[in-house]
Amino acid sequence: MDTTNARFDTRAIHAGQEFDPTTGAVIPPVYLTSTYVQDGIGGLRGGYEYSRGGNPTRTALETQLAALEGGAHGLSFASGLAAEDALLRTVLVPGDHVVIGNDVYGGTHRLIRKIFGAWGIRHTTVDTSDLGAVRDAIELGATKVLWVETPSNPLMKISDIAALAELGTEAGVLVVVDNTFASPALQQPLALGADVVVHSTTKYLGGHSDIIGGGLVFAEGLDELAERVTFTQFAAGAVSSPFDAFLTTRGIKTLGIRMQRHSQNALAIARRLEEHAGIEHVYYPGLESHPGHELAGRQMSGFGGMISIALSGGGEAARRFAESTEVFQLAESLGGVESLVNYPAEMTHASVRGTEAEVPESVVRLSVGIEDVDDLLDDIDRALERL
Repeated sequence: MDTTNARFDTRAIHAGQEFDPTTGAVIPPVYLTSTYVQDGIGGLRGGYEYSRGGNPTRTALETQLAALEGGAHGLSFASGLAAEDALLRTVLVPGDHVVIGNDVYGGTHRLIRKIFGAWGIRHTTVDTSDLGAVRDAIELGATKVLWVETPSNPLMKISDIAALAELGTEAGVLVVVDNTFASPALQQPLALGADVVVHSTTKYLGGHSDIIGGGLVFAEGLDELAERVTFTQFAAGAVSSPFDAFLTTRGIKTLGIRMQRHSQNALAIARRLEEHAGIEHVYYPGLESHPGHELAGRQMSGFGGMISIALSGGGEAARRFAESTEVFQLAESLGGVESLVNYPAEMTHASVRGTEAEVPESVVRLSVGIEDVDDLLDDIDRALERL
């Protein structure tokens, strides 16, 4: 089925998902194979030789990813960090410079600071919601990548993708947007001018907390870069397994409807939290009080399922709250159908303690699932009563 002109939910279900021509099976088979018989030396069937280089199940997911983001090429990796690593290793050489947000996933900051820093890559951490600060941070000729995460993790800052993309074009800088929190169901960075989109497919795309994966999608006109990153992936080997690719594809098919429910539940919870005396601040772009609310309303079609809160009682109250919920389970990660609570300072962002990206001890992050919203609200209320 040609999904070129189809709308989002149709693309999510049908892109790369042609029925099996042999049996007519609606769901394409999972190709659990490491190698492929050749019709003579170099006579590859469908271009498949060895599954590190390509696998039909992974190809189907990569087609789906590109269709969701409106890109020209998609790549599926063993993890989100593997996707980030392959892109950065392809683009950067020692001596290059990266501009990165001061509120990003701790693993991304750690990768750039510790792994690439040891390789001679310099970085500047800046608030990417401040265009002037970003402009000042770019070193013409040296800065090769502007790394944008919006909404940011965990303080939910909103950065102007279109304006940053324009700035990147003027400076000759590759603009990469981590679209994990919003998902392509709510935000389309490539349509706003970004060059590359990165995902932890572990999160909303997979949606069921049962896979680890990552993805890259490249804008039209970046064929040469996509080819180079594909070679890096093949040479270094960080590919997603066929079964993880299949589970991600299955999750994507309900992405649109899940993100609607995540967003509805999160907004109701954010409004309840905003009214509570024990909460110092609610970080959620769907609230009119959020400084990025208007911008988020323009560049997103919904506000997503992620909320962070700062508790008035500081770190002690934050820890007590995080350990008191029941429906919200205390765990790393996010984006699954079930609700999770996380204490970033000692969990997902422990590695950035002492850096510009350090998360305040008073902050708790909520990944709002798709359970009945009244059960979630009751759980929040009970946890707040224990403070």
